[in-house]
Amino acid sequence: MSSWNEVSQHVNQPQVAELVTVFNKVESLNLPKVEDERIKEKVPSNDAEENISPAELSLMRKVMRKGIKETKNNVEVLRKDPKNPLYCVKTFEELNLRKELLEGIYEMGFKLPSKIQEVSLPTLLAEPPVNMIAQSQSGTGKTAAFALAMLSRIDTSRKCCQALCLSPTMELALQTLDCIKQMGNKCKDITIRSAVKGESVSRGQKITEHIVIGTPGKVVDWVTKYKCLELRNCKVFVLDEADVMIATQGHQDQSVRIHKQLPQNCQMMLFSATYVDEVVTFAEAIIKDPVTLRLKREEETLTNIRQMYVECRNQDEKYEAIANIYTIPVGSAMFFCHTKQNANWLATRLKEDGHQVALLTGDLTPDERVRVLLRFREGTERVLICTNVLARGIDVDTVNLVVNYDLPRLYGSKRADCETYLHRIGRTGRFGKTGNAINIVDGEDDVRLLREIEEHFNIKIIKLDYNNIDEIEKLSED
Repeated sequence: MSSWNEVSQHVNQPQVAELVTVFNKVESLNLPKVEDERIKEKVPSNDAEENISPAELSLMRKVMRKGIKETKNNVEVLRKDPKNPLYCVKTFEELNLRKELLEGIYEMGFKLPSKIQEVSLPTLLAEPPVNMIAQSQSGTGKTAAFALAMLSRIDTSRKCCQALCLSPTMELALQTLDCIKQMGNKCKDITIRSAVKGESVSRGQKITEHIVIGTPGKVVDWVTKYKCLELRNCKVFVLDEADVMIATQGHQDQSVRIHKQLPQNCQMMLFSATYVDEVVTFAEAIIKDPVTLRLKREEETLTNIRQMYVECRNQDEKYEAIANIYTIPVGSAMFFCHTKQNANWLATRLKEDGHQVALLTGDLTPDERVRVLLRFREGTERVLICTNVLARGIDVDTVNLVVNYDLPRLYGSKRADCETYLHRIGRTGRFGKTGNAINIVDGEDDVRLLREIEEHFNIKIIKLDYNNIDEIEKLSED
């Protein structure tokens, strides 16, 4: 694995220290690259060829979401136990936590609970314990929420595993481990251990740490093969990144095997970035009478995004439009291409003409992709050329321009992919800001796709004259 210290040569060290720390821990184990099943994310585009696993996508989203991002989404309760009414807290003091945990929270920089924490923490900490299924994206504070719940349940007088958290990959498990250690660093009587590739136990050894954070394969080995980890005293079980678990071959079966080893009174918490049928079905099969939380979907409103199109007659005019658009004095911009071949060609051509751009496709290794994202997040690279792999869930608050070099179309079809269009242009105009989206239209097929998108969203996309400097400069105005 490449040295993650290299990242610090390109970005501000203090701002990415937490990421470098996590990946240095992985590197120190001197392991071969983590093996995971390359299950393709189910997106209707040519990016099926990108060969990027859901776990890698999840990691990229975590990299980009620096700190807690307050979105317009509210938390809705779909199902709850009438004996345990849900209520909210506005401060951490209202939770009656032990003093050391409260100190750890404030030391991590948390001042007030995020939206998901306001609603989830009273239930997660309630007596008797309540099971929960929660949808929460990276950056909303869900890791801190279940970390606090795990730490709060520990009986330090007993030397045994009392809380178990499963993550789909070693990198994600180590990120969670790092969060729990930071939050519990004042609680010297609570012990924590990772169960990931490279961690070994001696013959006859028993795991006595209070909290275990690991991957499904390693935990299954420790529980069933080596019998060094007993779960009969486990009070809390957390299944993190459930949607990634379900999309990854083997993880779902392993999670079920682990679940069967848990006592009936163990509190179950399942967190997922998406709330799709597969996640709900799986959750309901293993979790009894859960409180269910979901982030309300933002309405399909595009009112804070200026949508325009540039009409071109040929490939040369299409590139000329891009070159002119590149000069717009905006914060950051994302250029979307339909295929990685187009993305590679566009990035090469712009670089040859002296423009500084970043490129992210499935051809890069996982560490190269993270390095590109860190540079873009920190502003070292102002323009990022990419495919649909970054259309969903990648949030950078400085992005105020999205360019569709290729209009999105359904995979294997001539129809417009309106859902992907919404996700793409949604990368701008984040957190209530005004954004710009420019579509490059080349030929009759593109015009037809544009009209299809207009009809679907009942909007009018305005024609932009890219040779009109005054019109171009307006795009940099808020």
